[in-house]
Amino acid sequence: MYEFARGPLVWIAFLILILGSLYRLIWMVVFSKKDKVVHPYMSLKYGLRSLFHWSIPFGARNMRLRPFFTVVSFLFHICLLVTPIFVLGHTLLWKESWNISLWSLPEGLADAMTIVVVIGVVFFALRRISMPAVRYVTYLNDYLLLGIVIAPFATGLMARYQVFNYQTMIVVHMFTGAIWLAAIPFTRIVHMLFYPFTRAYMGSESGYVRSAKDW
Repeated sequence: MYEFARGPLVWIAFLILILGSLYRLIWMVVFSKKDKVVHPYMSLKYGLRSLFHWSIPFGARNMRLRPFFTVVSFLFHICLLVTPIFVLGHTLLWKESWNISLWSLPEGLADAMTIVVVIGVVFFALRRISMPAVRYVTYLNDYLLLGIVIAPFATGLMARYQVFNYQTMIVVHMFTGAIWLAAIPFTRIVHMLFYPFTRAYMGSESGYVRSAKDW
């Protein structure tokens, strides 16, 4: 099972991720062409301006109104993206499998970043439960998605500190990681792909059409 999880399963997950992402991006382009206002309103200047302001902490008024959420959100997303790529165990696999040499995070920092992701998921779950406005638009799939996100980080941390049987936990970690990768194009996690385009359009509509700021 370990050899399957380490080999074919990883390839299957990456294949689904790449092909699924290409499909979603192509679908987005084709669908947007059917809307007569999307492409004519797109502006490189205003699109990049909007991306800049919404990509830095407290760069938008909405972020400044919710400082705690902003800090948690930025830390969560940074750790979510950086940790799986640069954690030591993964960089060794990059080198062994594809001869790709990457800088590794110090183990203590990698642990801290993993814990940030776990705490972030718990925070978002509690936020969906406690805030009426967010709870109103929350469905069972949203909690399932949070479970998919937290699983590889929690199991990776458990495997590192040998909570339960190490061999079992590392296999579970690989399976949950593969599920996480494969789920990206087909769940709300796909916003990581769509975000630059949707934000650029919103910035273009505000700046180019309405002559206003969107931050």
